[in-house]
Order: sequence, then C-alpha cells, then structure tokens
Amino acid sequence: MRVRVRRIGNSLGVILPRATLEAWEVKEGDELQLSERGLSPPRRGGFSHLELDELRRSLALAVIRRFSTREIRAQILANLHRWECQGVWGAAYEEWRAIAQGEEDGALYAAMLGRDEDAVRLRQSAPFVGLLPREEVRRLNEEAAG
Repeated sequence: MRVRVRRIGNSLGVILPRATLEAWEVKEGDELQLSERGLSPPRRGGFSHLELDELRRSLALAVIRRFSTREIRAQILANLHRWECQGVWGAAYEEWRAIAQGEEDGALYAAMLGRDEDAVRLRQSAPFVGLLPREEVRRLNEEAAG
C-alpha cells in the first residue's frame, strides 16, 4: 500500500488508514517502530511466526555453513537419542530420525532450509541444536530482534 507524505503543521508525515491501525492494534498515543525497512507496529511480546521461522532458518543455515552433513546427522541422532531416553519426544522426531539416518543430503537440507509447510513444521522441533557456539546463537537472535 502506498501512503503520501503530507505537510502536518510545520512537519511532514503520513496518514495511516484505519484498517492498518486496527490490524496493528494501535491507537492515538501509541508508538510505532521506524527503521530503514519502514514503519511497523510495536512488538507485542516476541517474534511473529514468520520472524521466528526466519530465525530458525538463519540458525540452520549457520549450522550448514559450519558443519559437514555427517556432523549434523550425528548431532541430530545424539539429541534424539538423549531426548527419547529422557521421555521427551516430539511429534516430528521420528521424521527427523528418518532424515538423519537417510543418505539423501537434499532431504536434510530441505528440512533445515525449506520454506514449505513440512520444513516450517520440522524446524519447530529442530534437533540440530547445540552445534553452534552460544555467542553465534546470541548474535543471530539479536540480529533477528532488530
């Protein structure tokens, strides 16, 4: 959507449509976020689903850039084994086990980086955690938080 910059008193500004304000749940006196990317509503308690998945994808990409598929598969299987022994078993873990035990690198990369519904769902239970140093994870989290 386009909005026109207008003179408002001695300043310049834009008038936001009511539908946008309602969707953003903002009212008079609320503050908006202004960055080089544009104007956005204030954050309301964390990441949106899309932002959270983009963070997960950036973590997965950092893992892929730093480790071999053999190392990634080993970490996945080790985490899954540990979680199963602890009685902590998520719905997607059997799928991750099959991917990690398989020999097709494309399936591993698709699960870690894909944008389809299955990849998004699988990344919600990503068992390749623990490979990246804490400092790198912290940096990626901070970048995502903007």
